Amino acid sequence: MKTPTTDSGTPPAGKNQLHRVLKARHLTMIALGGAIGTGLFIASGAAIAQAGPGGALTVYLLIGLMVYFIMTSLGELATFMPVSGSFCTYASRYVDGGFGFALGWNFWLSWATVVAVDVVAAQLVMAYWFPDTPGWIWSVAFLALTFGLNAFSARSFGEAEYWFAIIKVVAVLCFIVLGLAMLVGIIHSDAPVGVRNWTVGDAPFVGNAATWVGVAMVVAYSFQGTELVGVAAGESENPRRNVPRAINHVFWRILLFYVLAILIIGLLIPYTDPQLLRNEVEDIAVSPFTLVFQHAGLLSAATVMNAVILTSVLSAGNSGMYAATRMLFNMAVEGQAPRLFQRVTGNGVPLYALLATTALACLCMFSVVYSPKAVYIWLLNFAGMTEFIVWLSIAVSHYRFRQGYVKHGYDTANLPYKAGLFPFGPLLAFVLCLLVTLGQNYQAFLDERIDWIGVVSTYLAIPLFLAFWIGHRLVKKSRWIRYQDMQFYGFEADRAAGVGQDAPVAAGQPART
Repeated sequence: MKTPTTDSGTPPAGKNQLHRVLKARHLTMIALGGAIGTGLFIASGAAIAQAGPGGALTVYLLIGLMVYFIMTSLGELATFMPVSGSFCTYASRYVDGGFGFALGWNFWLSWATVVAVDVVAAQLVMAYWFPDTPGWIWSVAFLALTFGLNAFSARSFGEAEYWFAIIKVVAVLCFIVLGLAMLVGIIHSDAPVGVRNWTVGDAPFVGNAATWVGVAMVVAYSFQGTELVGVAAGESENPRRNVPRAINHVFWRILLFYVLAILIIGLLIPYTDPQLLRNEVEDIAVSPFTLVFQHAGLLSAATVMNAVILTSVLSAGNSGMYAATRMLFNMAVEGQAPRLFQRVTGNGVPLYALLATTALACLCMFSVVYSPKAVYIWLLNFAGMTEFIVWLSIAVSHYRFRQGYVKHGYDTANLPYKAGLFPFGPLLAFVLCLLVTLGQNYQAFLDERIDWIGVVSTYLAIPLFLAFWIGHRLVKKSRWIRYQDMQFYGFEADRAAGVGQDAPVAAGQPART
């Protein structure tokens, strides 16, 4: 009997199943919006100040290349098996069950923490307009808003994220247009700036290898969030078509935005400007974007950028709530979390997983007891490290997936999406990501006395991940999966066509479309 399908060719959602309601535009903006945030709007200035305009541009290009290979690796896996468990499911199937288990809990903790980070950041941003209002009120309000957007349906999340991302994209485009106009002398009354700021001091390249590693960490943070498209694939209407399109288009748009923005900032503002070093979330008034807008004569530039950054913060919190909830749901489906979390509402929302994520996000309430800035930094360091672990896992999972796929006699030409430059791509991404991961807080070890508080806040995620992994191996007796034992499950479109999930196309046979 043929399985009934939707117009997109995928089976309709049944009981305790997510609904495939996210369209191509939603996926595009989820990936795009996830990588355009405070890392670009604020931290980019510090990158230029430390490495010079040329150095910052080089580092952004290098990390962009790393992210490109990670995204193409994820694209190949996500189109072959579009599930909300994403890279955690792939790690369990192609690396080690314990590795996938640890990665799943690591990812849930990461993005639930991101929600806490962003609601704390929101109260710091709101203090710009309402300095006398208790910050916790804003945290509670924004947490409630994020919960509401995710509790209604996946489509409501997708629509909210779509418009949040639109605002950020428009802000970046306006910045690029104004910056280019200033560079050629259209807006500014003075003579065109040209490239004179690239010859100030030691420019364009400043510092040494250690300096560039530190800048690479800041830059890598800026790109985090692009992997969310893999999680959203589990609710995409047509993942075979939409996921590759989102990954291919979004990466180049992100890189274009970042490269042009960094180039314009470096040309318009000398790297010696002390204001560039101020890169905290509350330093809106000296964001490099704000400085450029002010030079262009835009009145209330700080207010405008504050609104944009608030949008970025809400977008990141919204995405974090979605990603963490879907990951917890998928873990419950695979028996790696309590079964309670796999229950979904009539709208396809895993409500209990959402409630658990919201409960963990209440970490933001520590800002009532401690300094909001201190809480923000601690949570940001933890979330950042967990994200790097995710990137490393994607590279490892893709490498082993492709090796196993070929060893089983299947033709890579028949994959719905094929990552290029294998095995160079995932190997390079792994090495670069490992260097950035281990160098997160190298400064803490260079002082006469080691900053153990800084070390713990930065690297806590690593021993936590290892504890989950080793604990699972000891209890469940999980082992490294051998290539000959791998199973290559199909995807929804194949099920709808009556093709067995354990039967991918073998070499020499035509690809399924």
